[in-house]
Amino acid sequence: MIRKIIQIDEEKCNGCGACEMACHEGAIGIVNGKAKLLRDDYCDGFGDCLPNCPTNAISFTEREAAAYDEKAVQKNMRKKNRKTKPIDAPKRLPPSRVQRIKLSETAVPANSEGTDSQLGQWPCQLKLASVNAPYFEGAELLIAADCSAYAYAGMHEDFMRGKITLIGCPKLDSVDYSEKLTQIIQSNSIRSVSVVRMEVLCCGGLESAVRKAMQASGKTLPLQVTTVSISGKLLK
Repeated sequence: MIRKIIQIDEEKCNGCGACEMACHEGAIGIVNGKAKLLRDDYCDGFGDCLPNCPTNAISFTEREAAAYDEKAVQKNMRKKNRKTKPIDAPKRLPPSRVQRIKLSETAVPANSEGTDSQLGQWPCQLKLASVNAPYFEGAELLIAADCSAYAYAGMHEDFMRGKITLIGCPKLDSVDYSEKLTQIIQSNSIRSVSVVRMEVLCCGGLESAVRKAMQASGKTLPLQVTTVSISGKLLK
């Protein structure tokens, strides 16, 4: 079948292993000092590995490839986990961490009266925003991961107030946000850029895209990055 799958440029690869750590399916391994796609049917085509590559050696391609085989992946990961001592396990979140977040027993439900939205424009989806929209002029820009507003209760008051907010998810959208962000920064008088991302690895693509866009724009702007845990805590 013809489908989207990663490809690795061995000339650019420095063998750092960041992509291997980022791949939740075990599709990538380091062979003779270079990253290698071990099996087509292990690659889900989401590209968690892309934003983690410091040399941009990984990209998407569409070609004839075996279909993603979730059962084969699970079997392979169980085999790898048995061989790996717990102390050596990579300190990263699994791809679909199922966890119930315990709320404080004293927490009071939010009252809709007097709680105003701080969304400054529409649309707020990064893919839909117009590069030359008038609200970008003189704006303080907030780039936020889709999940962050659900995880962090004070998103509107603490981060969105007074800012133009654009949201996205690099894992689900499968686009290079950096190109559009570069255009937005180059074409408008942006005063500052803030990023609110989740602690999960796929959110690294959002931060990476913002940093890449700022560098490509040729402008020096204040940048603040805040990471939210899946339990709703601010990590930095």
